[in-house]
Amino acid sequence: MLSLEEAFEANGLNELTILQPHGSLPSTGSLELQRIVDFSVAMGDAPFLVAMVCDSDGVRFSGASGDAAPGLRADENTVFRIFSMSKPYCAVAIMMLIEKGLLGPDTPVADIVPQFSQIGVLDGYQDGKAILRPPKAQATVRHLATHTSGLEYEFWNPNVAEYIERTGHPSIINGTLQSMCYPMMSEPGTRWGYGPSIDWLGLVVEAVDGRRIDKFCTEEIFEPLGLRNTYFEVDDVARTNLCAVSGRSADGEFAEVLMDPPSHPEFYGMGTALYSTAPDYLRFLRLFLNGGELDGNRILSSASIDEMFTDQMNGLSFSRMVSCAPVTADVDPFPGTRHTHTFGFLRNEDDIPGMRGAGSVGWAGVLNSHYWIDRTSNVAAVFMSQSLPFCEPGLMKRYEQFERCVYRYLRPDDLTS
Repeated sequence: MLSLEEAFEANGLNELTILQPHGSLPSTGSLELQRIVDFSVAMGDAPFLVAMVCDSDGVRFSGASGDAAPGLRADENTVFRIFSMSKPYCAVAIMMLIEKGLLGPDTPVADIVPQFSQIGVLDGYQDGKAILRPPKAQATVRHLATHTSGLEYEFWNPNVAEYIERTGHPSIINGTLQSMCYPMMSEPGTRWGYGPSIDWLGLVVEAVDGRRIDKFCTEEIFEPLGLRNTYFEVDDVARTNLCAVSGRSADGEFAEVLMDPPSHPEFYGMGTALYSTAPDYLRFLRLFLNGGELDGNRILSSASIDEMFTDQMNGLSFSRMVSCAPVTADVDPFPGTRHTHTFGFLRNEDDIPGMRGAGSVGWAGVLNSHYWIDRTSNVAAVFMSQSLPFCEPGLMKRYEQFERCVYRYLRPDDLTS
């Protein structure tokens, strides 16, 4: 395998540019982080990248490499389809309502959104028709927030894929209310299963608050936090910075594919809906490093933030996600370690040597936009591209290299002036 230096020389990348070194991160650390970003793109592990690191006070590193779209260099203005990175915004919205006493974590979903009572557990097929039976227990807000509701995506559960094929049921990403009604694959509260739970959680917010979820998020989260480049719909100005989506073709090269959240849908599914930039998302992550407040604007109490970082699975654990669709590889972060889920995030229960510590949280969007938050080390970061398949091993290796480099230079006892 080529060394970093050999690979850069082979790809004509002898002179590297640090786009924005920030704060007290040593210049050597900035240089090494930028080299990893450039190397990832040069070696074809990502079509382009924008990566940023922050602490509670602000940005510590910002770098980019490659073309976000033909003729458009990747930089801090690049607009991404963040897909499942939308989910924590919905979790914040729910926590705001819980904090106001308008509902509780164990409130049954059907008590707030009556349509949810129509969701049954898939129990096989008879004469070509799906058999759905009532669940033995009611799904709660907590079940939705922790992906233990029984609802799962077709990309990691072949039984869901079979159901969609047999019935012609629309995929959740098409934005129709009908598409919401996936059957449950298991009883609520019995196992982890990644799926459209957060889309239902968005409907819970709407039912309790009375505003549509896009209006709620804009008025209660985006505007107070100064997120000027986070959108449910991309306007003409933002579209000039919108990146392309690339998929790995049969010859191993990237080719442009079309994959956008539906525009002006019947409902904005909070598992997929948002567009954003790396700086905006980093500001959002700083909210958690600052205990619910950013630049003097408090939107959640520190107690609610603590709750959002606490295991909420009632003894269950995250299970390895095995791909059954070409859009994704298997998903098993830090194999051999235990993960749980909070109100909003996947949570590490173990220290990862040289990387994030126990109690850290993170996740990603399906187009390989990744993030993590480590409150103990006062570090958060994004590592963002727009490519398929999700969690491709080569890209995940570069993400790991990036994170290890961050901790090499950003742990409090490693900082230099």
